[in-house]
Amino acid sequence: MNRLRTFVFIAIGLLSPALYAQPFDHNATGFPLVGEHASLDCESCHSGGVFRGTPTDCQFCHTGIGRAGASTMPTNHMRTSVRCGQCHTPDSWASVLRFDHTEVMGTCDSCHNGGAAQGKPMNHIPVTGTCDNCHTPGNWNMVVWTEHDSFTDGCSMCHNGTQATGKGMSHIASSARCETCHSTTSFATVFAVDHAEVTGSCASCHNGATATGKSSGHPTTTDRCDACHTTVAFSPVQFVDHAEVMGACSACHNGNVAEGKGVSHIASTNACERCHTVMAWSPALRVDHAEVLGSCAACHNGTDAEGKNPGHIATTNACERCHVSSAWAPVNMFDHGEVVGACASCHNGTVATGKSASHISSSTACDRCHTTTVWSPASMVDHREVVGTCESCHNGGVAEGKPTGHISTTQSCDNCHSTDAWTPAVFDHSNITDGCSNCHNGTDATGKPMNHIATNAQCNNCHSVIAWTPAGFDHANVSGPCMACHNGTTATGKSNGHFSTTLDCDSCHSTSGWQPVSYVHGANYPGDHRSALDCTDCHTTNASNIPWRYAGYAQDCAACHAGQYRAGEHRKAPGINYTVSELRDCAGACHQYTDSSFTTIQRVRNGHHRVSDRSFD
Repeated sequence: MNRLRTFVFIAIGLLSPALYAQPFDHNATGFPLVGEHASLDCESCHSGGVFRGTPTDCQFCHTGIGRAGASTMPTNHMRTSVRCGQCHTPDSWASVLRFDHTEVMGTCDSCHNGGAAQGKPMNHIPVTGTCDNCHTPGNWNMVVWTEHDSFTDGCSMCHNGTQATGKGMSHIASSARCETCHSTTSFATVFAVDHAEVTGSCASCHNGATATGKSSGHPTTTDRCDACHTTVAFSPVQFVDHAEVMGACSACHNGNVAEGKGVSHIASTNACERCHTVMAWSPALRVDHAEVLGSCAACHNGTDAEGKNPGHIATTNACERCHVSSAWAPVNMFDHGEVVGACASCHNGTVATGKSASHISSSTACDRCHTTTVWSPASMVDHREVVGTCESCHNGGVAEGKPTGHISTTQSCDNCHSTDAWTPAVFDHSNITDGCSNCHNGTDATGKPMNHIATNAQCNNCHSVIAWTPAGFDHANVSGPCMACHNGTTATGKSNGHFSTTLDCDSCHSTSGWQPVSYVHGANYPGDHRSALDCTDCHTTNASNIPWRYAGYAQDCAACHAGQYRAGEHRKAPGINYTVSELRDCAGACHQYTDSSFTTIQRVRNGHHRVSDRSFD
């Protein structure tokens, strides 16, 4: 048959060159010859030389019912329609271009069983439904709908954040049993909250944002809601766990929120827990006196609580000043500030320690010397309370006495010293038995300074016992010259117009006063000199050095009276007169000789001129 067909074609070609020159374009039929179809002989499809009307659908050839004897669907082929081209290509049966699940006639798992086609992987969630309940034919990973009724295990098998949406970052801490709160329709639809599945604390949700939190009037507590509330409703509160309350008791127990202090309650702070337990108000566990605001006596009055017994010492009602809040006895300390009686009312040797046998003679006012803390050492000695004399204590035995360097005196200490301190002393010099210098020696007491005038006299010759100055000066006790003091610095010196002299002050002045001035030249010089001679008559320059008229005769009468000398009246011998130099002492003897040998005195003229005379005549 094939040979015949070939022959016919050849014959046609030989007979019709024009036809042979124009080959047939099979694409124009709408059925291009590609793949396996391109290598087939024409008669494989065009039986009996009939070209027109040849079917183009796969099933007319590949099902065994068509005129072409083409390969047919194998017996193990999945149940599908006969439209091969929906999955296969003309290249090869094995070359499946795509898989059109709309052509599949069986269930998904008839193919997707791990044999004919990919089945559920090992990590597929356990389900009983068919693949198309969740998957689309185009892509396994494209899950378009989930029918949760077919699931056989917990939600978290899928909703783990990998295979399917898991709990978000803001999801409350809970177990993985999504179905206890969520529906299978939407996560956002929470039909109930099963608190048994919540693993976090109450406050992780009940914070006022995620879920209802504590109201503004809620007591100050921890965030453990379940310590007081149930998971069914916030109120009524089934129990109050005081261990979770952070605020003060009075924040609730104020008579409004919860029972507060009764009208007969003692004055106290609001720290209820300092005395009461959280189980019941009474009996009180203890009484914390630190929380009591009223005075001790407000309770310890013998009615509300034990008060002072009849033998108690006279005190104020401030119990806490001596007693502790745990027990009356032993007394923790004794606050003498609360005692209203005198010291001796207790410290009498019977109720409490009294004065010992060696105690100094004093009054019974213990607090004048002792502190309320301890007897000794004494804080001070109030000498006003001492009954005996100073030296009854200050004898070097009981108390400090006079040191070895003390000045010699028999007087009592209080003549000079005060009861505040030994020094400074108000000194009573009337009780001193020795001279001033025994103390005022520059060591024991102030002595003479470096610029003191030279004297060996005792201080009291000039100074008083009140102060060093002003001094009443006794010049009789001065051992140095006047000018040692009267130099214009230590004491008054010579004034600017003073007579110039090197003589000491006492040559002219007395120690009783500068005036009057009294100077004696010695012997009878210068005598009366007419009884009216003034110092400046001779001392014309106001100085002790006289400017003599006739200096050659200085110190004698001629030094002033040489100009008044008359030689003729002073004959020495016949024809010979005395010279001024020979008779320079006008008041001296004047001898007249018999001759020039001057051996025989003829006459003597004694005392012709005298200083008491008014003239030389």
